[in-house]
Amino acid sequence: MRVLALDVGGRRIGVAVSDPSQTLARSLKVLERTSLQEDIAAIRQLVEEIQVERVIVGHPRSMDGTVGEQARQVEGFAQELEQVLQIPILLWDERLSTVTAARLLSERGVSARKQRGRIDAVAAAVILQDYLDAQGWEVT
Repeated sequence: MRVLALDVGGRRIGVAVSDPSQTLARSLKVLERTSLQEDIAAIRQLVEEIQVERVIVGHPRSMDGTVGEQARQVEGFAQELEQVLQIPILLWDERLSTVTAARLLSERGVSARKQRGRIDAVAAAVILQDYLDAQGWEVT
């Protein structure tokens, strides 16, 4: 079974998925936000198609660890998602994930202009890889 990760923003949701062994994360796609119901329906479809056992949602805490307005909005989104999907939804600290994603894309020669459409999915992959590594699934 796979794990799905989401980087939930105000306009887009970055999506990443693990391999079946839950060792490696890869960016999957970016969903343009429409409405809460449509966003959740799109994620539900992905969960069913990919056979996901849990969803990791990036939790955008402030650098000092406090929970601000964006983090509270993501918490609400995660609660709505959990009610619909009925699989575990886990909030995961995503501090600096977008910065890391931008650096990775830049290192691969992707211009700042082209990053705009991909950065959310890459940030979701960064969040997911951090989660997978913390679970001790890394290859030795």
